[in-house]
Amino acid sequence: MLNGSDPKTVVLVVEDEALLRMDAVDTIREAGFAVVEAADADAAIALIEGGNDIALVFTDLQLPGSMDGLTLAAAIKQRWPALKVIATSGDHDGGSAGRLPTGEPLLVKPYSNETLKRAIREAIDAG
Repeated sequence: MLNGSDPKTVVLVVEDEALLRMDAVDTIREAGFAVVEAADADAAIALIEGGNDIALVFTDLQLPGSMDGLTLAAAIKQRWPALKVIATSGDHDGGSAGRLPTGEPLLVKPYSNETLKRAIREAIDAG
């Protein structure tokens, strides 16, 4: 969760597979960002609504619960258009990328830690 009153940029990681989520959280923290995490889209929406000053959401596209990652990305862009979204998927056919909100990047699993760090920095820097 959040690191107290740390003023760092906050990234929300949404991933149902605990080991993948922990690895992403560690990688993003190593890159100098604060991190909050959720195992599904409903928890992610609750965190965003909770005023955690989240700047970017890194979400898996295959999520359990009431909505998948594509639906989550669309909901975020509709309700919080300034919030950055980066998606990830093990879907190697590229079909998911064409359904993401315009301009949202897709990292295909497995991605390297450096690729994740670079994608997050580029999205945050793009403002």
